[in-house]
Amino acid sequence: MTFDKSKFISRFVDEAREHVQRINEGLLSLEKHPNDAETVNAVFRSAHTIKGSSRMMRLIPISEVAHKIEDLLQAVRQGKVRPSPEISDLLFKGVDAVEALIDRVAAGEEIEEAPADAQTLCDALGKAAAGAATGETTGETTGETTGETTGETTGETPGETIEKKEQATECPEPPKEVPAASSTPQKPEDRCSEKAPRGDDTIRISSDKLDDLIKLMGEIVSGHNRVKQRLTEAARIEKTAWLMVERFAEFERGADPSDRLVADMGRLVQSLHGTSKEFLTDFKEEVNIQGLLTADLQDQSLKMRMLPLSTLFEPFRRTVRNLARASGKEVDLIISGEETELDKKIIEKIGDPLVHMIRNSIDHGIESPEARRAAGKPETGVIRLSARYEGGNVLIDLSDDGQGIPVDRIAETALKKNLMRKNDLDALTDAEIVNLIFLPGMSTAEMITNLSGRGVGMDVVKRNIEELKGTVGVRTSAGKGAAIHIRLPLTMAIVHVLIVRVRGMTFAIPANYIDEIVRAAPDRLISVVDKRAIRLREQLIPVVDLGDVLGLPAPPGSDEADLLILIASVGGDQLGMVVDGLANEEEMVIKMMPAHLRSLPLVAGAIISGKNEVFNVLHIPKIIEAAREIRGRVAEPEIAPDREKAKPHILVVDDSASTREIEKAILESYGYEVSIAGDGREGLDKARRFQYDLVITDVEMPNMDGFALTENLRREDAYQETPIILVTSLDREEDKRRGISAGADAYIVKGSFDQTTLIDSVQNLIG
Repeated sequence: MTFDKSKFISRFVDEAREHVQRINEGLLSLEKHPNDAETVNAVFRSAHTIKGSSRMMRLIPISEVAHKIEDLLQAVRQGKVRPSPEISDLLFKGVDAVEALIDRVAAGEEIEEAPADAQTLCDALGKAAAGAATGETTGETTGETTGETTGETTGETPGETIEKKEQATECPEPPKEVPAASSTPQKPEDRCSEKAPRGDDTIRISSDKLDDLIKLMGEIVSGHNRVKQRLTEAARIEKTAWLMVERFAEFERGADPSDRLVADMGRLVQSLHGTSKEFLTDFKEEVNIQGLLTADLQDQSLKMRMLPLSTLFEPFRRTVRNLARASGKEVDLIISGEETELDKKIIEKIGDPLVHMIRNSIDHGIESPEARRAAGKPETGVIRLSARYEGGNVLIDLSDDGQGIPVDRIAETALKKNLMRKNDLDALTDAEIVNLIFLPGMSTAEMITNLSGRGVGMDVVKRNIEELKGTVGVRTSAGKGAAIHIRLPLTMAIVHVLIVRVRGMTFAIPANYIDEIVRAAPDRLISVVDKRAIRLREQLIPVVDLGDVLGLPAPPGSDEADLLILIASVGGDQLGMVVDGLANEEEMVIKMMPAHLRSLPLVAGAIISGKNEVFNVLHIPKIIEAAREIRGRVAEPEIAPDREKAKPHILVVDDSASTREIEKAILESYGYEVSIAGDGREGLDKARRFQYDLVITDVEMPNMDGFALTENLRREDAYQETPIILVTSLDREEDKRRGISAGADAYIVKGSFDQTTLIDSVQNLIG
């Protein structure tokens, strides 16, 4: 019987890729620990397994390259070849060649012979293995099949297959001809090369089939929501039946007791109510049971598509190694939290953005060994990649200890490319300038945002992450490094949404963007010209009416009732959104918008409610951007000519973006020119570059607090007489005394902060 290898290609490809990954990890480890015999043996076994299984599959080109890799590893294992960077490079090239051939097999190609470059590589591997031996063999083995398997996988290559724990699976079929029948029975232990149960408890599931299951599960969840709606309707019927019983009882008391029709009607009404009540009780019980089962199905189905981030993170070790060597730098990658699990569909889509950011860290962040040594740093740079759970999200942090992102260069590029006006740019803090890397057009060959000639900027990275309902932000510290923070939902299949009413319309908002829900009286809001803000835990958060952002017509008249405010956050931005009411919250499947509606910037998709109503899902990152534009349309106040001529320049220093924005708007509305800084260190740097007429600073800030900033400013000749106002939540007398002793001219407690208090203090000091 002729062997049909097509039945086993998929299994071979999956297992070969796993062994390629193990070889990569082992070789990276050996570069740091060249005398680790256990790692050498493990890498050798993986190469041996690929050689044997590919030969059995009659994939001779793969077998030949793997054989040469095995020979060189055997020479290393026997001490005939000393590990070196050159040997590592050669082995990595061999692994890359094997992986490229495996990819061709996976794509359905027939590979009869190895390409010329693979043949050249085999010669180089053979010479490296034999060149150090003096008349000795290199331990070549024949085509026997290794009996080793690992029984465990850390995940699959995105887009291929996925493993999950189930029941016992099978060893690979023997890729060889076997007799059609055999009269001699075989023992189970002799049949490892034939179809037989194996000791592990996994099966391989096509990812397409799993995706279909997840989609079906989503529809079941939506269906259950519709069933719950029917339960509400059944309860209404039962209530109506009970009202009929009560009303008929009143009628019966005034009717002729001998009237049989009345008596029959009474019995029918009682029976109707009893039946509806019994039906409602049973229906409610069934819905509750179905709800529990649906929730279990949802959890188990989603877990099947969850993979540990190690499947994504581990290959980055090789990426970092190659990029570092190509740039002449020494870089270590430290990974933590790789056991954190995430939806496979999300993992597939964040790989490229993470590679781009790693490339930036190495190319533009980490300094050369000479530069690091001159700066008093270790010659080897460090990139840290970590993941952790936070609520219903996964946070991924990528940081390096390099030189940081050059803020001045970003500002120069923004002006050069006309992405911002100079006045607007001067009003930004360093932290806000750094976030300009996410603007389209900021990617240039000289810029930190260039992705090593790929022509892809950080704006594309941000867009890709936002398409996954995630957010991305960046921080930098000159000379110390930069960090990028990514927040992603656990899954794309089911989304927890809030159903809200806004000016007669209903919308859905993904709950992962909402920090809290606040009900507040209108007088709790602080008016700042045409803007509003609410004070929460000593922080000022801008507030807008969601209907204004969406462009919905305003209702007639005014409503003095309490306001329902959703506090949303994206990255470092917070926004309070006023809605009319909260209708419900559900686990829903978000449907893509039709092709002709996908250009709507404020809409991320649609959901179908239990009543079969279609609601738009709002795209909160874009909502916050649009709200900023609305809040930026400030009416110009009438300013006296002498005030306009004077135009004092004030520096506002606060680590809260919302507070800075509120204070800046108040001051500008009264005709002052305002610059802002995100912490004391940045404020001090700006004050040394420009002479401000007054400084307003928070106290509790990173890098340098307000007390230290005040003391440092008073040491500067230019600021010995400049008024300084402290605005802080610290209201103890000793804090106030410390502020005054540091050199502050005024001390405003945020708890009593309002527009009048601030302006009165400023006008008293500088007019």
